[in-house]
Amino acid sequence: MKKFLPLIIIAIIVFGLYSWGKGFNNTAVNLKESATKTWANVESSYQRRNDLIGNLVKTVQGAADFEKGTLEAVIEARAKATSINIDPTNITPEQLAKFNQAQGGLSGALKSLLVTVERYPELKANQNFLELQSQLEGTENRINVARDRFNETVEPYNKHIKTFPNSLLAGILKFDEMSYFKSEAGSEKAPDVNFDF
Repeated sequence: MKKFLPLIIIAIIVFGLYSWGKGFNNTAVNLKESATKTWANVESSYQRRNDLIGNLVKTVQGAADFEKGTLEAVIEARAKATSINIDPTNITPEQLAKFNQAQGGLSGALKSLLVTVERYPELKANQNFLELQSQLEGTENRINVARDRFNETVEPYNKHIKTFPNSLLAGILKFDEMSYFKSEAGSEKAPDVNFDF
């Protein structure tokens, strides 16, 4: 019996290490998949906004005397925003910053469009425009909720792979930290609204 004692001890240690590794890997995969799915929801909300903006631009173009420069800025910003894609399984801070910058440009152009609309009473009274404007406001809220949920799902994943001894396995198994969604630089300041036409 004494001859088999070292083998039994080694087998118990190997089984314990295997169980720990398997548990770490499966938990990390599940948490990362949750965060990836949540990022897809963020992108879905942005896609909804982009689709609504197309309809809004068409409605506004119906107002014959509307300023073309404002519309062109929205169309251009929308094209830039839809051209940037992020691989949700490998989100880097640089990718998020680029994505956020493009979406911020679109938000700015859209705000400019909505402020300019104030000068056109016939457009403000257009039922299609009012519905689209309301849909856009709701979509902006959805985007904010989706970004918050994304950050909430990234946190447990990052904690799981960064705590010791899990951090040892994370390095070996190549589980990288995921980046949080951050606001645009300067967004902590209140916007300057100017109605000087």
